[in-house]
Amino acid sequence: MRTNISRVINTLVLLLLVSGVTSTVHGQTLRDFRSAGALEFGPDGVLFVGDNIGGAIYAFEVGNGKAPEKATNVDVDSIDAVVAAVLGVNKSAIVINDMAVHPNTREVYLSVSRGVGKESLPAIVRVDAGGKVHNVRLSELNSTRQVLHDVPDGSKQFVARGLMGPPSAKDVIKAKRPMNILAIMDIEYFNGEIFVSGISNEEFASTLRRIGYPFKDKYSSTKVRIFHLAHDQFETRAPIRSMVAKNLGGTDYLIASYTCSPVVLIPIESLKDGASVTGRTIGDIGNGQPIDMVVYKNMMAEGKEFMFMTNNSRMPQVFPLSGLAEAKEYTLENTKQGFKLDARGDFPMGPLGSPVMFEGSSLQIDVLNDQFFVSLTRDAPTGNLNLQSLSTMLPITLFDVYGEYDFPGVGAPNFQGTPREQE
Repeated sequence: MRTNISRVINTLVLLLLVSGVTSTVHGQTLRDFRSAGALEFGPDGVLFVGDNIGGAIYAFEVGNGKAPEKATNVDVDSIDAVVAAVLGVNKSAIVINDMAVHPNTREVYLSVSRGVGKESLPAIVRVDAGGKVHNVRLSELNSTRQVLHDVPDGSKQFVARGLMGPPSAKDVIKAKRPMNILAIMDIEYFNGEIFVSGISNEEFASTLRRIGYPFKDKYSSTKVRIFHLAHDQFETRAPIRSMVAKNLGGTDYLIASYTCSPVVLIPIESLKDGASVTGRTIGDIGNGQPIDMVVYKNMMAEGKEFMFMTNNSRMPQVFPLSGLAEAKEYTLENTKQGFKLDARGDFPMGPLGSPVMFEGSSLQIDVLNDQFFVSLTRDAPTGNLNLQSLSTMLPITLFDVYGEYDFPGVGAPNFQGTPREQE
């Protein structure tokens, strides 16, 4: 009898492995977990983690925990040094890849690469309400894995290109990185599914994967092209860097930001397996790399919803969601052809996006609670990487900026729009 039961179990495990879905109890298959990248929370305390090197999505059951009694902020200076100490390595040996806030406990989770190059190991850490950092013992958690069958392997590399000239040494180093670093760029949970942006191993590389959860033996894969107004062409290779799912005007959309950096609407119902769709380009934040996007309610604007978007080469951008579904579309026919420097960001055919006054560089961002964002911020004066809470009413930073109102005798700013005599 035991022999028959063992055969049945072995057969089921084999079927799961063949189908790409691996059932895991307390980390039995975590030997295949090779990198921790994009993070996203689903229901019931499930943390989705993108493994770019291994070409898979992991779902870890971290649990629901206890909700805080009131909204609080969390701030940890030099978070990279603190995380490194918890993991037992030097600060220079870690990279923080992504951040997500637990929907119930409001604790902050960070995905980390520990080590350098092929020898690096993945880690997940948790920051509690008191700012203490904990190493999440993944081997003690129940988890499942969805293998992605169409990602590039580690041998495929980029093309070396220079800027207005032959490639430099740094350009060559950039090109030699394996293309699978872009296999999984972002994960978004929406209505029982996760949407995974990244690239595939096909020539039409930009891909959106639509995966049901709990994981099953199949998922859909859609090719997505967009019109890039700065390049005067439709593009099919550079992937979505960040996205959120939102219902706008009765239609479910992915609001997506691309490399260099068009903002695009993609109807979710168009994401069919094997289909090729064209996203609707409605704006551009200018040249640079978008990093993160989050939707929040601004109490100073009657609780209306806004998008907060971070970028590695410019200040964060904020724009309203109202009217976004009706925004005009950039097309080859209605844009001026020819060279564009693409150095400024605006939305001439849709709601205007406004830069946020932000000292330093906000990298990863998430909503901590109704009162605060939490930002992974590169500090301007020191270069430190800080975990920083920002007010959702006015998400700006002025900690080391001295202006008129910092001097004695000036008094508080006058927001009434009328001149005020100084003392």
